[in-house]
Amino acid sequence: MPWIILGILISYFIGSIPTAYIFGRVLKGIDIRDFGSGNVGATNAFRVLGKGAGLAVLVLDIFKGFVAVTLLGDTVALQATIIPEETLRLILGLSCISGHNWTIFLKFRGGKGIAATFGVLGGLAVKIAGLKLVLGLVILTWVLVFVIVRIVSVSSVLAGIALPIYMAVFKQPRMLISLSALLGIFIILRHKSNLKRFFQGKEPRLF
Repeated sequence: MPWIILGILISYFIGSIPTAYIFGRVLKGIDIRDFGSGNVGATNAFRVLGKGAGLAVLVLDIFKGFVAVTLLGDTVALQATIIPEETLRLILGLSCISGHNWTIFLKFRGGKGIAATFGVLGGLAVKIAGLKLVLGLVILTWVLVFVIVRIVSVSSVLAGIALPIYMAVFKQPRMLISLSALLGIFIILRHKSNLKRFFQGKEPRLF
């Protein structure tokens, strides 16, 4: 149990690294929370800092989730055997996403968690048989919706809703289905304001 708790805390701190905030300070000497949507994530980084910085933030935020599930997950799994390895890795992933969403370094004001979520799913797909297809379908869902509406928030919400459905269709363990449903709820709750603006016709397109 101590190893699991330690792993959760480390994963949270990995997720808490505020990549977009750091890039804003280093590249432009600004607090990105004061510009654009005020969100500390890749989409706002694209809008405020430019495509290059936005892409770098996106890749690094994905990497955070991937590392939490794979490298950290390997270490903790060697020491903690009281719960299934798949469940442990997903718990670490959720902790990382929570850190990104509510970073301790910025008074618990973070991003929306989408890039970190894709990193977590990528790590899970590497470590758990059968998830590569689920990950591919989630990415495909996101891309197809984005091509149609060109709104990141809507694409992210629909991909989040699709995740537990794909998990269930392809007969993943019940715990993975339940935790992926929790992850989908995370995504919806983090995008409440975006959805409100979308239904009001005020949610901006990325380009």
